[in-house]
Amino acid sequence: MRRWWTVRAGDAAFLLVGLPMALLGGAYALAALYAGVLLSLTVVGLPVTALALAGARELGRTHRWLTARLLDETVPAPRPAARPRGLAARIRAALTDTVAWRTLGYLLLRLPLGVLGLAALLLPAACGWLLGFPLWLRLLEQGPHPASPLDVAAPLLGVALLALAPPLIRLAADANRWLGRHLLGPARDQQRVQDLEAARHTLLTAGTERLRALERDLHDGTQARLVALAITLTLAEDTLTPATDPRLRSLLDRARSQTDETIAELRALTQGLRPTGLDAGLTEALPALAAGCAVPVDVRTDLPHRPDEPVEQALWYCAAELLTNISRHSGAHTATLTLTGTATRVRLTVHDDGRGTAGSIPGHGLHGLADRLAAVDGTLRISSPPGGPTTVTAELPLRL
Repeated sequence: MRRWWTVRAGDAAFLLVGLPMALLGGAYALAALYAGVLLSLTVVGLPVTALALAGARELGRTHRWLTARLLDETVPAPRPAARPRGLAARIRAALTDTVAWRTLGYLLLRLPLGVLGLAALLLPAACGWLLGFPLWLRLLEQGPHPASPLDVAAPLLGVALLALAPPLIRLAADANRWLGRHLLGPARDQQRVQDLEAARHTLLTAGTERLRALERDLHDGTQARLVALAITLTLAEDTLTPATDPRLRSLLDRARSQTDETIAELRALTQGLRPTGLDAGLTEALPALAAGCAVPVDVRTDLPHRPDEPVEQALWYCAAELLTNISRHSGAHTATLTLTGTATRVRLTVHDDGRGTAGSIPGHGLHGLADRLAAVDGTLRISSPPGGPTTVTAELPLRL
């Protein structure tokens, strides 16, 4: 019985507060569809429909917030709307935006659900009127009222409706939860893509942290012990006398040389795990990287925001690979490295005046570079006609 009569305060508040929003949203959706159909044969039909869909997206944000605050149903936010360049491209993107169409359908269905919720909330008031039905008749007639079946039937009906009010309120709230969950959020395939992207970001971040810990352990542990071993061998060599067996001196020299080579290889390995120059960001790392190129490189950077660490590392490796190719294969005299960024994207462009003919051939460096960029939603474009020049552009999202 307690469960039957229990109603969440948030459910009742949503049905009450959400009624004006349901009426306004339903009217907006009906007006948008009517205007779209009416103007579909004119030039302004498509732009008006695209604008209405963009407005529906914004209304969906408010409904998601209200659903989360009152119904305790967190609806994942869909992807931001695409904003391609050009008016025609933006209209086409808005008309094919499934999120906007789903939100428009939500606004239409919220209209009858809002009326149903209002009816469920008004049931207790109707019950109170039915329970006092005989009293109302006596007050209206201003005198004795003869007994009738309505004197018994009306209060019984009021009690029955009062018993039905709580489950009806819960039913209306659950219907709004279901509607918001399936129409206000991303579609199932889009949600699957977002979940996979989030999992990939977690794996990349965790892998970066493990590499950083491994680099720190190798630098502070193994490398430090090897350096101590090299110092010990040097001290042992200094204690040798001219009468010492030449074979022992030769063995000590060989051991020290091998230790020095091992330290150099270990340093190269730790630098390959994670570029140490990235600690201060790409704007500081790229000029230092370009300074080691055999061809003079003009570095230009305009990066207002620092990218995510996996994106930053992918850009660094991309720049390192391209500059190495310029040094070894291009025959160029000058090169330019440009790094620019916006609020959502970052672009790296490397240009040289070499002989050209660079291409993404499977098994070669540029093909592997394209695969590395694809792992973080990046693209690689190569323009390298015979005789040059060569321009390679890598474009990645600023955030994963």
